[in-house]
Amino acid sequence: MARGEKIYMDPEIGEVTFRKSVRSSRMSIRVHPVKGVSVTVPYVVPYAAATLFFQARRDWVIETIAKQKEKFKDVYVPTDAEVEALRKQAKKELPPRMLMLANRYDFLYNKVTIKHNATNWGSCSAKGNINLNLNIVRLPRVLQDYVLLHELCHLRHHDHGHGFHLLLEHVCTDNLLKLVDEGDQFALDLARRIAASKAKYPVDYVLTKEIKNYRLV
Repeated sequence: MARGEKIYMDPEIGEVTFRKSVRSSRMSIRVHPVKGVSVTVPYVVPYAAATLFFQARRDWVIETIAKQKEKFKDVYVPTDAEVEALRKQAKKELPPRMLMLANRYDFLYNKVTIKHNATNWGSCSAKGNINLNLNIVRLPRVLQDYVLLHELCHLRHHDHGHGFHLLLEHVCTDNLLKLVDEGDQFALDLARRIAASKAKYPVDYVLTKEIKNYRLV
């Protein structure tokens, strides 16, 4: 258990993690289908008050858990061994690919770390550190590269403004054409869909839409 955390055992729900936060101004409850139930607690609020807060909303938590179980009842959940196999594969394949793309498009980053989370495919910090989700190795090559290039573009543009999208469109288009030249049929199909798209940022639009077909596990 990390510092600033306390585990409360509910007889029906099981473990509930109370997590102190210096950035939060109010208490909140999160029910996650994988990570479980957590309560964010402002640093100055005692755990006793947080427990009362949770108890007052316990019925809602139980109802939400039931809804999530119904929604994800047919979704496959990988075993610990399968997750570790993905992690090993990701550590072997993703850093070299990231370095290759960074060199190709003149990006400089600090370090790459492989993570396993259920919220995003990757992230880039202000210090130039890039986190990549191990699930990326489950994607086709063109979508893997899209995620990596997306994070590399954040090295120069920390938001999702016009400058970021112009850069992303440029590098992703060039990379997509290289994959097409290598005989990647999926990349060719995506290139045709991008050419027909009327979106403001067609490359990002088509690739983002396609990546939504893959669920983080």
